[in-house]
Amino acid sequence: MSAEKRGCGKPTLVDELCRWLYSLLLLLLLPLAIAKLAGKKRDQHSLYQHGKFERFGIVPTPPSHNGYLIHCVSVGEVVAASCVIKQLLIDEPHTSITVTTTTATGSARVRDIFGDRVNHFYLPFDISLFMLMMLKRIRPKAVLVTEVELWPNMVHMCWRREIPVVVINARMTDRSARRYQKISRVFHPMLNKVSHVCAQGEGDYRNYLALGLPKQKLTLTNNIKFDQVSSVSTVSPNFMGLENYDGPILVAGSTHASEEEAIIEAAKRLWKAHPTLMVIIVPRHPERFDTVAELLESHDIAFTRSSLANTLETNKKVILLDEMGRLNNAYSVGTIAFVGGSIADRGGHNALEPAAFAMPILMGPNTYNNPVICQHLTDRGALQIASNAQDIAQACEAWLSSETLRQKAGSAGNQVLRENSGALSKTLACVARIL
Repeated sequence: MSAEKRGCGKPTLVDELCRWLYSLLLLLLLPLAIAKLAGKKRDQHSLYQHGKFERFGIVPTPPSHNGYLIHCVSVGEVVAASCVIKQLLIDEPHTSITVTTTTATGSARVRDIFGDRVNHFYLPFDISLFMLMMLKRIRPKAVLVTEVELWPNMVHMCWRREIPVVVINARMTDRSARRYQKISRVFHPMLNKVSHVCAQGEGDYRNYLALGLPKQKLTLTNNIKFDQVSSVSTVSPNFMGLENYDGPILVAGSTHASEEEAIIEAAKRLWKAHPTLMVIIVPRHPERFDTVAELLESHDIAFTRSSLANTLETNKKVILLDEMGRLNNAYSVGTIAFVGGSIADRGGHNALEPAAFAMPILMGPNTYNNPVICQHLTDRGALQIASNAQDIAQACEAWLSSETLRQKAGSAGNQVLRENSGALSKTLACVARIL
């Protein structure tokens, strides 16, 4: 099927000029990107070392061609897309699947979840030559891009080779839409070369239409995270022996700078009335594990690092979870959850994971990464917004003082999860239809 028959049209001279200027800018910035990768901390060196040639299109080939190439940015996208990948492995067991990421933590998560069941490497820099080299080695029948990670030259080279590009669980916030409107000369031609977009919410759907995507290339599938977390609650409640702990447990998941400080200050207030409260802090990025440890030490708080102990040490009320891939194990024993990236201006991480364990949820005011999910949870009373340590302490105090209120909030979140499943089947139907 030709590009024109897919409704992409032919790029204008202005469109091509904008893409070449974009490519020139990337080439000028390439030395800075290489220097940044080379300057990663020594403890992450092994994660980046194997990918240094992959960034230039020299990537490992899959066991067979004519499979799927699925691009995820980092941990959150890998986890969200995992249910799609798992279903494809079941539905097409003889079809190869290649997963690309752009971060070391995302790469580690792919290996944790899938091992050698998928081909994996770092996505090359978005230079036409590098992307062409990658596509020639992989030769996929389709490229699936998660959420909003669209690269002009990658999309263009797929378009040139008549490889359909489908954006799954597509996100397009009002903030992002305004930003893309400012660079419409680059963004609009790229968007026209995309075969289909599976929008995760009504707002995302409307914003893609406003950006000029034809309605026939857009489907409202809803958010696959609802389906992805449906299996999370099957995680065995077994984390450092806390499944047998008698007191309440506050789990602060995927935290960023400033959020650990707020959790610590809130915990100090709560310990006065609830001395048995246990706090588990799970930093989002592994390079911050030592920083958070130093923060706890500066507050003179005795804590246990999960990587150094199998059980909670005596007379310690804080656990620093300094291992990747164990957040849901912590949620499985929790009483209340705080979801990070929300006081820090990162848009908020996945609130559905604690909802799967029927936990009351706290987040900061920055929830623009998943506005529909957070609004659903807020409307049903499962999620409360807390802007600082005082807000966190007040909300926790109310839930800790009333088991009825706590269970009502937790059950409401779990109900939201059950009511909104089905995006996985809709997404796979879209991909099948395009192929």
